[in-house]
Amino acid sequence: MTAIARLAAVSLDAHDPSVLSRFYQDLLGLEVSYESPDFVALRGAPTLITIQRVVDLPPVSWPTGPIPKQIHLELGVDDLDAAVRAAIEVGARLADAQPSPDRWRVMLDPAGHPFCLTTLVPTAS
Repeated sequence: MTAIARLAAVSLDAHDPSVLSRFYQDLLGLEVSYESPDFVALRGAPTLITIQRVVDLPPVSWPTGPIPKQIHLELGVDDLDAAVRAAIEVGARLADAQPSPDRWRVMLDPAGHPFCLTTLVPTAS
């Protein structure tokens, strides 16, 4: 099958793109490709991560509140406990809900977006 398009980026909404981009720079070892007050593009991962300003963005209240997670990132790690500690050091927090903590850990970035640290991500061939 011929692709119609290719995945170019994953975009996250935030009140302050600069603050959230610094978190993902530290967490994933990315570099700024482009930055303005309303938009930041980070490179260094197979897929570009972009962060754009949304003034009236309601915080996610998942898993118990009325505002669900709209998107989350699955981040592969070798050691869950070490990755959780390192993510917390750069500004993440552990989510209250942990559906399967032996296989993945649900974390929240500084803007409240959930992301998972997991050892279940398939290795590249």
